[in-house]
Amino acid sequence: MRRMLIPLTLCLATACRPDAGPLTEADIAALRELGQSYVRGFSANDADAVAAVYAEDAVEMPPGYPPRDGVDAIRTAYVSYFEAGAETMDFAMTATEIDGIDGLAFDRGTWLWTGREEGGSDPITQSGSYLAIARRQQDGSWRYTAMMWTADQLPPFE
Repeated sequence: MRRMLIPLTLCLATACRPDAGPLTEADIAALRELGQSYVRGFSANDADAVAAVYAEDAVEMPPGYPPRDGVDAIRTAYVSYFEAGAETMDFAMTATEIDGIDGLAFDRGTWLWTGREEGGSDPITQSGSYLAIARRQQDGSWRYTAMMWTADQLPPFE
């Protein structure tokens, strides 16, 4: 039932539009590339590149933190994170499902990160799941309008 909730919501949101249609292969490819742009920006500690995948009015909902409303708040959070000294050695996002209807899509998948937290000496690996909602922008590009993720394990307390 939960597996059908997001596609059903997307269908209902566009049901009154006679021009609504399924995502094309080009849309799906663009959404996969959007995810990889996020990975490249994050791996390079580049807050501007990370922020570039989000729409101006996007919201990011990281676990354990209040929502970050708007691309400026999202950029500021990544600047702080990168300046704190975390080091990414390897980061991957793997989409397990991308679907949507005419300009509105979701990307659900898993992530795997290996690196050092600020001040850490030994590399650690963390993994989890993510859910992103994207909208086609007026220029035809796709941008995330909402992103949230979970961790499979909480980091150890020191």
